[in-house]
Amino acid sequence: MQVLLYLETLAYWDWFIAALVLVILEIFAPGAVFMWLGIAAGVVGTVVFLIPELNWKWQFTLFAVLSVVSIVASRRYLKRRPLVTDHPDLNRRGAQYVGREFILDEAIVNGRGRMQVDDGIWTVEGTDLPAGSKVRVTEVSGAILRVASSLDT
Repeated sequence: MQVLLYLETLAYWDWFIAALVLVILEIFAPGAVFMWLGIAAGVVGTVVFLIPELNWKWQFTLFAVLSVVSIVASRRYLKRRPLVTDHPDLNRRGAQYVGREFILDEAIVNGRGRMQVDDGIWTVEGTDLPAGSKVRVTEVSGAILRVASSLDT
């Protein structure tokens, strides 16, 4: 009963508070979803400010529609125009090693070996090579570096 009474007296500032909370939540849980929900809540708040007699059912319907539309539109937009960054490999540590040369710490036997790269030990895949061989990283697959002999490349 209390909830229904609250919903019937829903005002624009309730939507503005919800928008603020959702945008702040985006800061703590980034993923560009809460931001769009917050924007949708802000738009609903503006509509309710302009039309205060708007029924709460229509307010939630408008919020739902705007949320879905804004998320779908943003995903399509970002798919066509990806964000450009000066650190494209920031969260893909292995990608920064592609093209670089290293010395094998352990021989590659049966297509697998290990080598130290910067401050970590990486599993490497490639043709069998003895320890001490100079290799070039050609590709990254998860936590495995694919390498080729520097003499081959």
